[in-house]
Amino acid sequence: MSPAYFNLPNAVLLIFAAVLGGALNAVAGGGSFIVFPALLFTGVPPVPANATSTVAMWTGLTFSGGAFRRHLNVSRRVLMPLVSVSLVGGAAGAWLLLRTSAHTFLQVLPWLMLTATVLFIFGGKLAGSSAARVDHSASTKAIVAASFFQLLVAVYGGYFGGGMSIVILAMLAAFGMADIHEMNALKTILSSATNGVAVIIFILKHAVYWPQALVMILGASLGGYFGAKYSLLLPRVWVRWFVIAVGTGMTVYFFARGH
Repeated sequence: MSPAYFNLPNAVLLIFAAVLGGALNAVAGGGSFIVFPALLFTGVPPVPANATSTVAMWTGLTFSGGAFRRHLNVSRRVLMPLVSVSLVGGAAGAWLLLRTSAHTFLQVLPWLMLTATVLFIFGGKLAGSSAARVDHSASTKAIVAASFFQLLVAVYGGYFGGGMSIVILAMLAAFGMADIHEMNALKTILSSATNGVAVIIFILKHAVYWPQALVMILGASLGGYFGAKYSLLLPRVWVRWFVIAVGTGMTVYFFARGH
């Protein structure tokens, strides 16, 4: 693998993109839509850019998880199936990425983002009864349904990953979670599991550009930790509307990009 063009200006651009991307992922998701284009702009080919972005953003997620850990309020009965399917789906998605083009996903991405954003906005109303809720009293049916949806999200996350966090938040809203900080805590766990196994596969398959990755790991770690920490100081409704704004903005951008 020939190295991409890497110099000081590119390194500065990548670290700033990673700080912003890590902070955005900690609060709402969508950091990949900043980091991935930055890597392409600095000369990294699409598939290695995707792999390198995943490595950097995963590091940022692990740092943001420390700020949200006290808000995790999910029983092991619910958490373990969701984490398990995240690992399986992340591995499957990473395997697919290394064998196919991302072109198809880039075509359907605007529709995925539109669906996720609408689902996040109206998810609480869609949940309906307590039988559909993912909490300590969740029914087996609700857990199975949530696990199946999370498996699909994890395959997508391992393959491309852009907007995965918003899709997870949408799923949690649809299954009755309302506290944005509790949702972010669980989202961080599931995203970390999905991207963690993908990171291992990308490293083993030598798909990562390490000079760029190391610079972005530093930026994403800072952005992830401080983004999560200071988002907890904001009113919950502000963070919720920020999530909606990010989802709407990314949806409009990718629809416009496709025309």
